[in-house]
Amino acid sequence: MKHYDVIVIGGGPAGYVAAIRCAQQGLKTACIDSGVNDKGEASPGGTCLNVGCIPSKALLESSGLFERCQHDTAVHGIKISKVTLDLAILMQRKQQVVNDLTSGVNALIKINGIDLYTGLGKLLAENKVEVTLTHKNTKTRNATKEEITATDIILAPGSVPRAIDNIPYTDDKIVDSTAALSFDKVPKRLAIIGAGIIGLELGSVWRRLGAEVTLFEASKDFLPAVDQAIAKQACKIFTQQGLTFSFACQIKSTEIKNNKVIINYTQADKENSETFDKVFVAVGRSPNTKNVFDPASRLICDEYGFIKVDEQCRTNLAHVYAIGDAVRGPMLAHKGEEEGAMVADLIAGHFARVNYETIPFVVYTEPEIAWCGKTEQQLKSDNIDYKIGTFSFASNGRARAMGQTQGLIKTLADAKTDRILGVHMFGSHASELISQAVVAMEFNSSSEDLAMTMFAHPSLSEVFHESAMDVLDRAIHKAKAKKI
Repeated sequence: MKHYDVIVIGGGPAGYVAAIRCAQQGLKTACIDSGVNDKGEASPGGTCLNVGCIPSKALLESSGLFERCQHDTAVHGIKISKVTLDLAILMQRKQQVVNDLTSGVNALIKINGIDLYTGLGKLLAENKVEVTLTHKNTKTRNATKEEITATDIILAPGSVPRAIDNIPYTDDKIVDSTAALSFDKVPKRLAIIGAGIIGLELGSVWRRLGAEVTLFEASKDFLPAVDQAIAKQACKIFTQQGLTFSFACQIKSTEIKNNKVIINYTQADKENSETFDKVFVAVGRSPNTKNVFDPASRLICDEYGFIKVDEQCRTNLAHVYAIGDAVRGPMLAHKGEEEGAMVADLIAGHFARVNYETIPFVVYTEPEIAWCGKTEQQLKSDNIDYKIGTFSFASNGRARAMGQTQGLIKTLADAKTDRILGVHMFGSHASELISQAVVAMEFNSSSEDLAMTMFAHPSLSEVFHESAMDVLDRAIHKAKAKKI
């Protein structure tokens, strides 16, 4: 039986980062991942690289360019007489981006001397792992089984799309997020069940490409986890762009009729029905822990299937860790990556930690939404006295030059200490700007620290600078107005 210092089950962002960091520190490492591409070759990277973060961003980029070519070039003196869409080529580009990145991860695994097992890993008792190998050039999994052992084991099985009992999936009419990344034609009418991050991003893609998109949301509020001043402005702008929202909806049933999908739902105590060409279910994800451990291992999960861990991702079993989407906290690739690096360092005997208070969140719409730290509603709930600073992209020179003037940045600071407690952004390139806020909060910066820091001009980052100055009523380019 082959023995390793570390075995990582799962090759997504959490798993492959953990494996590489372990190998970098001289630990004999194995990684087990079930990802296989259409050629039957190993395709590590998990949901994020294969059917999540990366393909969706490729589609957002392509669809955004398509929309800009249709509507935004004339003001620049660039006249385009006719813009047409070749969806097949667009999808080919998306897949090439995925293939390039998964090939890159594969190469990193080899360069670092990690043994990659293409198949399914299952934790057994006594730090043993069962591997069900996938045969080369096939996706079948009725393959050879073998057992390997390790001193330490890291579980990183990821997550899967959550299903709804009364909305059963079909082959091509009612689908999950994976299928919604690969439609072979633009649906005339598309329904999305769930107006969260995944629904908004893919809804934006298909709206830009020509679909009529309606998002059904059970909550009465838009993005309740987002600072509500930001969420309200975002909802207004997304509606102006053409997305239709139906809040406080309860889906009762669906039926296929005349090659269409009928959604029956209640809203405000009224029964309603609407017909669509396709329905995409985007109600979140569930931990992929159903088959990752044998009951004899005595690994403890909670009632939702999440593996129970402490702050350093230790499970109830000695020398067994769990990271990423399979444990508590937001299901974000970067959160999983940091946990993977932390656990690898701990196994190697080094100090390591993850600051869960400064995790950045991003919605890759246009404009983008991004935030870290506390929202205003959380601070009120916790009875924390705070100050607010805001600044609009419309007052920023670079945003004006780019023609990207929608949105604002909002900074929240402690009323007594001035320490930054949260930063919330809605605007162009917010996904890039939010990291400045993360770094500031990681170093316990005050709004005055940021106000006294020099930012490049002209740049979008100056919006963040002015919002911090506005906490102290020192914003230069802002007429005094009622704060949000």
